[in-house]
Amino acid sequence: MKRSAAILAFLCLSLFAARPAMAQSILRDAETEALLADMSREIIIAAGLSPTNVRVVLVNDQSINAFVAGGQIVYIHSGLLDAADSANEVQGVIAHEIGHIVGGHAVFQNDGGYTNISILSLLLGAAAMAAGAGEAGTGILMMGQRAALGKYLAFSRIQESSADAAGVRFINGAGISGKGMLSFFDKLTAQMHRYGFYSTNPEVDPFAQTHPMSADRVQTLKADLQAAPAWGKPSDPKIELRFKRVQAKLRGYVSEPEKTMRLYPASDQSAPAHYARAYAYHKSGYPEQAAAETSALVKTAPDDPYFLELEGQILLESGRPAEAIAPLREATRRSNNQPLIAATFGHALLATEDKANLAEAEQVLRTAVSRDKENPFAWMQLGTVYERKGDEPRTALATAERAHLMGDIRTALVSARSAMANLPQGSTDWVRAQDIAMVSQTAMEEQKRKRR
Repeated sequence: MKRSAAILAFLCLSLFAARPAMAQSILRDAETEALLADMSREIIIAAGLSPTNVRVVLVNDQSINAFVAGGQIVYIHSGLLDAADSANEVQGVIAHEIGHIVGGHAVFQNDGGYTNISILSLLLGAAAMAAGAGEAGTGILMMGQRAALGKYLAFSRIQESSADAAGVRFINGAGISGKGMLSFFDKLTAQMHRYGFYSTNPEVDPFAQTHPMSADRVQTLKADLQAAPAWGKPSDPKIELRFKRVQAKLRGYVSEPEKTMRLYPASDQSAPAHYARAYAYHKSGYPEQAAAETSALVKTAPDDPYFLELEGQILLESGRPAEAIAPLREATRRSNNQPLIAATFGHALLATEDKANLAEAEQVLRTAVSRDKENPFAWMQLGTVYERKGDEPRTALATAERAHLMGDIRTALVSARSAMANLPQGSTDWVRAQDIAMVSQTAMEEQKRKRR
């Protein structure tokens, strides 16, 4: 890890540059998103915000970092989840970042461009890995450790201290122990020492740094956190168990299989270990071993929708879509039609190439995009449904939706105009196509102005 990794810590101790070609991906997974929503809900409420409006989004970047980019979205790096010892530590991070949201501390402004969404729940699906991010994800185009080579922006010391104080209020107000917040500060302090961030030059004034030093911040916050009634309160055991599952799943997905197998050897028969090894085997091209790990998970909890989802995904991506339908249908039902899981189910129905499954696939996918419009993979599958039905106008509209999410302005404009030309004027679909066409046209004109 480079020295800059210590600076690019979770409290936005980073310098960000505009390098769209080097942008990170958003990782989307039903289980992970549900966990992040549940573990942040009380903090959000304590901050006076609505849980329905605040989102916590996972970014595929192994540096230890989190940030806000305007609006009410907290971006958490996968490296931070990997480094955390508990869900409570991540809650401390989230509380701090919500402090930035409440304080109106936008790190940077969106200047357009492209980024990617990787659908974690689809494992190695090439189409999903190439799917494009929606409007909510474009903020990270200017962000990241690997892009820190050009135009730099950073939070001021005052903003960081303000977010610290607000984070303490929100953690305490939520009745959550602040031990995790302090222990994660300790990790950052140790990392900064390790990579030489602290200067031994007596002429360097630490208060002239862009941010207060982590060790100083710990001392400032410790008294307020320790005085709170929740200081000695144990972390929610159910949340912590779910965190270990998600952490293992993430490690299996993003890490090299060899590393995963070292962390979770065959002797470890826990649910997180089965999760991690299933991903590692699948990535390595061992479908039988991956299926065995998944089968072990399902046996422990036959009704768990996420275990059933994984079982279906591995069957699907191993070229056995017909066998994947049953577990994915059950996972969709038991998750109350969770859109990401439903999109995978719809994909499996289409992958059978059985016309008898087309009607169900359409129903499932229409429901998925109605509940999660920022899922380009689902729009691509729905477009395939319409194409097979010979419905050219709605094929064009689905293509426009996907292109709009991916930032492919030209394709979005052309497809939206094609849809408008063949849909009943004034219909719901026609109005949506018109909206996409207008937004895309405006974006193209803006691009032309910038080139001049």
